[in-house]
Amino acid sequence: MEKDRYLLISPKVLPPVFENVILAKELLASGKAASAAQAAKLAGISRSAFYKYKDFVFKYSGTAGNTLNINALLSDRAGVFSALTAELYSCGANIITVTQGLPENSTANVSLTVSTGESGISPDELIGRLLKIDGVISIKKIDGGKQ
Repeated sequence: MEKDRYLLISPKVLPPVFENVILAKELLASGKAASAAQAAKLAGISRSAFYKYKDFVFKYSGTAGNTLNINALLSDRAGVFSALTAELYSCGANIITVTQGLPENSTANVSLTVSTGESGISPDELIGRLLKIDGVISIKKIDGGKQ
């Protein structure tokens, strides 16, 4: 079986239909369009063009920011997780995924994938700020994030 290959191409050299397909997909995902037909119409393309390219055209966001995978060990007390997410927000980080285990021995294990975007904060600085939160026992950076 042949592995999929991808190309990164500037939209300046492509027909506008590809950017309009991405726009239609964003309209659908955000709920601004109730159907593929409506999204295609709002984006200025035909339904057939939308369906032809929707599974092959993606928006590249690799330069929009870094992702960081972290594992946090928190005290099992009210407000600790909320304080962690509030600090991420104040640092300009966007939470992409959260996985939280069941509390055990008065602690809760939380894995997060966050995007630091254009906040300018380094992973080490972000982790340092999270460690200062009352109730955060430890924070570990997990390899595998995009840098």
